[in-house]
Amino acid sequence: MVKISPLPKLPDVQLIQTQRFQDSRGFFMESFRASWLNDHGIDATFCQDNMSLSVQMGTVRGLHFQYAPHGQGKLVQCLQGTIWDVAVDIRPDSATFGVWDAVTLSAEGNEQLYIPPGFAHGFMTLNDNCLVTYKCTAYYKGDAEGAISYADPSLAIDWPKMGSAPLLSEKDKAAMSFQEFRTQELRSQERKTQERKIQNSSTGAGGS
Repeated sequence: MVKISPLPKLPDVQLIQTQRFQDSRGFFMESFRASWLNDHGIDATFCQDNMSLSVQMGTVRGLHFQYAPHGQGKLVQCLQGTIWDVAVDIRPDSATFGVWDAVTLSAEGNEQLYIPPGFAHGFMTLNDNCLVTYKCTAYYKGDAEGAISYADPSLAIDWPKMGSAPLLSEKDKAAMSFQEFRTQELRSQERKTQERKIQNSSTGAGGS
């Protein structure tokens, strides 16, 4: 038995709740079945599994993404502890561009979150020693990775208050603002439009 439902603000992001069968020995559960996603219109083929351990409560990882055409869909699960998991729509042509939504994922709750390509992803640990795993639809590509600041004021993500500053990697401390990302994407779209115009013009000239 599985329940899959869209997030209220980001309907393309899906919360998956699986069933755990428990007895005196412990428990058994199916943690993944491709048909669950397929039956809900989610077209995702996974090729890479990642795992992270965050030792300190209040650790933030994100907001991470890979530029197209190397965007990664992710199926995120917390195997130990509890995290607050965030997705941000970074598709410039989307009606929800720049919108974020978040859910709590925990080892006890069995929740998973499917985040399609075209979204930035990040999370905050709500306990010490949080173990997180996620399946990816594309391989990691270092020269295609990007990061947006978790604390970007225009996104205004309402992160949990932990009583002290979050623990960040040096890469995440140096992450760009959402406005910088938006400007990059606009310039990229303008460049592609101009290239198409030149290509169309060249094709037309050759056929006359």
